[in-house]
This record gives sequence, C-alpha cells and structure tokens, in this order.
Amino acid sequence: MVTQIQVGLIGYGVAGRVFHAPLINAVPELKLTKVVERHSEASRQHYPWVEVVKDVDALFHDPAIDLVVIATPNPSHFELAQQALSAGKHVVVDKLITTTSTQAQQLTELAQRTQRILSVYHNRRWDGDFQTVKQVIEQGVLGQLVEYEAHYDRFRNTLKPGAWRETPELGSGILFDMGSHLIDQAQVLFGLPQAITADVRSQREGAKADDYFEIGLDYGNLKVILRAGMLVRERGPHFILHGTEGSFVKYGMDTQEEALRRGLTPSDPDWGLEPQTQWGTLNTQIGSLHFDGQVETMRGCYQAFYENVYQAIAQGAELAVKPQEARNTIRMIELALESHRERCTKPYRTAE
Repeated sequence: MVTQIQVGLIGYGVAGRVFHAPLINAVPELKLTKVVERHSEASRQHYPWVEVVKDVDALFHDPAIDLVVIATPNPSHFELAQQALSAGKHVVVDKLITTTSTQAQQLTELAQRTQRILSVYHNRRWDGDFQTVKQVIEQGVLGQLVEYEAHYDRFRNTLKPGAWRETPELGSGILFDMGSHLIDQAQVLFGLPQAITADVRSQREGAKADDYFEIGLDYGNLKVILRAGMLVRERGPHFILHGTEGSFVKYGMDTQEEALRRGLTPSDPDWGLEPQTQWGTLNTQIGSLHFDGQVETMRGCYQAFYENVYQAIAQGAELAVKPQEARNTIRMIELALESHRERCTKPYRTAE
C-alpha cells in the first residue's frame, strides 16, 4: 500500500478552489489535509475531512504535512515559499513562482540546499491542444518550422473592482498572467530565445495594469509571436504554425479550465476531450502525399502535474516543471517589459 503524501493548501480563492484542490484530490497518492482560509471554511463544503486553519504557521509547524501548495496572489509567493522550504516542506507555487527572477533564483537555491522539491503550476503544458501542437512539431509534419504564433485572447471591456490582477502592483496584469503560460509553452518547445521584442499596453479606459501584449521571440530561423488581449470579441486562431512543407491552425481553447469552473473533475468520463469542431487543421505535404484535414486534439490532463509532483517526492522522478524554467519565464517577462519601455530589442540574458 502506498503511503499518502499529506498536502496543505494556502488559499481557497479561485486558484485554490478551482485549479488546485480538485486536481490534488484526483491523485490517490495525495491527501488534502489542511487548508488555510482566513475568513471562511468554504473548502469543507467540498472536502469535509480537511482541517481549516487561519494561519500558515499551522502548516509549516505540522510535521505531518509533506507538501505545501501556495495558491495566493503573486506578490505573496516569495515569502510563503521561502518559509515553507525553510520549514522542510516540499512546495508547489501557483504560477508565477515569484514576481522577479532574482527571487525565483533564491528560491531555487533554497530548494537545493534544503533538498526539497519546488515546482510551479504551469498547467497549460497539459492543455490538449498544446500537447497536439508539440506532437505536430516533434513529428516534423510541417517540415522545418519557420513561424509559431500563439494567442490567449478574451473579451472583457470592463474592469473588475478590487481584483488584484488589475492593480499596478508588480505581478499583476495580463503579461504576468496569461503571458507566463505562453512564454512557458514556448520555452518547452524551443528553449531560450536569442532576443525579445515586446509591445505591452493598457487598452481599456481606466486600466492600471497591462491588458494587451505582443511579444516576439527570436530563435534565428524561427520566429515566435505571443499575443494576448482583453478586447478581442471575435476570436482568431489559438495556434498558427507555418513550416517549409505546410501549416497547422487551431481555434478554440482547452476545455479543462471551463470544466473545473463548472465543478467537474478528472473523474468525469469526457475530461480533457475537445469537440471535433475545435480540432486543428493540418495542410501539408508528407512525402508524395498531400494532406489537408483535421487532426484530433489530444486529451488534456491537468492532473498529470500533480501526479508528477508525487512521483518526484516519493520516487525521485524528474520534475516536469523545474524551478529553473519558471525563473526563466519570469526573466523573459522582465526583458519584455524592458523592451517595451526602451522601445528596442533586448538580447536574452540572466539577471545580474
């Protein structure tokens, strides 16, 4: 019988309630044991066995808690992760790992010194359409890839009063939010770029945080474009890939976030499946054959993130999302902001 890893969750807002607790609960080897909620006991409505505590020290000082999951606003991540690692806990941080690459490096080094696992919830690596794009590239069906474009667009033309993501505080705005996903996916596919060029804007009246960006990543013969905006009512493609032999174009977003928001879990039989209307279109030459048609989207699997975290802690498996990669994502965001402010292309370099 496998011993369960006891998990403590800090925060039960949207991140904790929608994106973490259901996926922790979907992995039999993990047991959600304690939840930090300062003003309610909402987690017990879904997980009646958990103990609700009001202070993070109740997790850090509990020897039974093996893994601490931090699902709080971005500016709090560094201090909480630092305290958890120093208390000897393994740590998962909701993306972003921190708001600066310097802090991310400090946490990475602390995890190494304490010999604890530190990972970051970049769940979009397990989007079914991203997994499909990854296979299209790896199998070479487009020939040599020359252009990759990815979008996360929404239409929300009003501001959310009181929302921390819409404040001018470091770590807020769409670049740190959706941009971190797009940058992480590009890093998974292509590694680190040679240079970064960015345009970052606040398009909505009264906006104090950025709500639009376009980032160009230079990989030599490969051009990568990442774009997101809050004023896109008519959605374009999510992914556009062009190569020397053909193209792949994909509309629509992965279904898992919507399913989680509706209260579904990975135990649902249709979990991670996309309707055929959202499958991507492949138009390419494969040997002497011309193919022009749909490619079925692979099944999404957000729970795979926590399955890997368990395997890394209990079995010494390699982490799927390494803290060094999360640090690199923050560094690319920093360089994108520098590029925008200075109106120039910035070569990729680590922070001094």
